[in-house]
Amino acid sequence: MSFTLTRPATGLALLVVLATGCSAAAAGYHAAAKPAASSSSSSTVETVMIKGATVLTNAKGLTLYSFAPDTMTTSKCNGTCAQLWPPVSGPATAGPGVTGRLGAITRADGTIQATYNGHPLYTYVADTAPGQAKGNGLNASGGVWHEVTASGAAAPASTTGGGGYGY
Repeated sequence: MSFTLTRPATGLALLVVLATGCSAAAAGYHAAAKPAASSSSSSTVETVMIKGATVLTNAKGLTLYSFAPDTMTTSKCNGTCAQLWPPVSGPATAGPGVTGRLGAITRADGTIQATYNGHPLYTYVADTAPGQAKGNGLNASGGVWHEVTASGAAAPASTTGGGGYGY
């Protein structure tokens, strides 16, 4: 099979742009998806107001999420799911405003994951700055994701679409 480019310079430029963009995106994705250096280190859980709801965050101010299919003893988010939704390392300590019960579960890979009122906790790689909640209400990786509120109730889903891009 052979083909002829009618505009070889355009084709080459497009190939270079695509290759550069894909490798840069992959490098950024893998850098963001790395697990914590030590699963035995303690995480701090704090609270912040996001769109009128008091939600849990990690010490960096990133929103914490729960995954609907999880149980009180088992995380259903593993493999690629856990790369997009990194589990919060346990045990966790309560910061100001955290009134619920913090606990921990042992994940399938043997690491310890923090829980809040029995819900395993996660962050979302698309949240890159404090105050973002791009994962709230997303139906991704086999279930719906919710910001975890200080009361323990699921936060209302965002009406802005969240920016999940179908993960």
